Amino acid sequence: MSEDLPAEAAESAEAAESGRAEREKSPALDSVMAERHRLLSLAFRMMGTLADAEDVVQETYVRWYRLEPEKRDAIAAPAAWLTRVASRISLDLLGSARARRETYVGQWLPEPVPADLFADTAKAPLNSAHLAADPLERVTLDDAVSMALLTVLESMTPAERVTFVLHDVFGVPFDEIADVVGRSAAATRQLATSARRHVRRGRRAQVAPHQHDEVVRAFRGATVGGNIEELLRVLAPDVELRVDGGGFVNAAPQVIRGSDHVARWLMGVMRKQPALRFERRDTADGLGYILRDEGRRYGLATFDVSDERVTSVWLMLNPMKLTNWPLD
Repeated sequence: MSEDLPAEAAESAEAAESGRAEREKSPALDSVMAERHRLLSLAFRMMGTLADAEDVVQETYVRWYRLEPEKRDAIAAPAAWLTRVASRISLDLLGSARARRETYVGQWLPEPVPADLFADTAKAPLNSAHLAADPLERVTLDDAVSMALLTVLESMTPAERVTFVLHDVFGVPFDEIADVVGRSAAATRQLATSARRHVRRGRRAQVAPHQHDEVVRAFRGATVGGNIEELLRVLAPDVELRVDGGGFVNAAPQVIRGSDHVARWLMGVMRKQPALRFERRDTADGLGYILRDEGRRYGLATFDVSDERVTSVWLMLNPMKLTNWPLD
């Protein structure tokens, strides 16, 4: 009998390995891994940078695979489970992320991403029956990862931000969000209402994409041409310029406000760096520009436009937030 034990143990190990391989090839596993891009999209909207979003998604999958196989098999909707866990992790991390940003060198901006990076990730809510009846209560999908919206999300509390992203972007019902944020469903609705107030206060009159791009092209022409009078005409009187250098490059330490100050700052940059070139890119905010300085990537400029004038300029110079923007 004792001589048979090694053979039995070998058979058991072989069976276990075979079972593991079968589970790895199973459609259920494929469906879980297929959620990764959507989870990254969700976490990015909550965290504001791809590095933080990757941390959230990685921890979410760690927790999934730490479950006993029987517990995983008992989860009827793995996508909903993964969403809840990713949202809770984001909620926990947002507090520490805010503390880190208070010691950030200079101004902190969310990470700009290409227009198509998260295409279609928010178009299939987990439960479409629970979507808001009023379409005005939901952000437009084209706006879901724009710098214009991401900067507004930064003004929200962590609970407001998580609630807004889950409900208004991904269509998760309030009773499920309540479990994530640790509030009642009624209190969660109030969080969403408060978050929407932030969005309304932070948004100006929206313009058509072609109008946005026309104004941005005029901005480029005036800036590159050194025509300060033309630049002043294309800038709103209360325009704001924010520059994120991350401590890697020299950048304006404070927000620059007013068309005269913004125009003079931009003209100063062009005088100091006459080789700077503007190369068009499609961003989540519309037409933007990669700034190239003698063959190297210098930064990325994105814009908000209202009433045929530029109202916000976001200039990303932090190289850690430009990894998704290769030079052509």
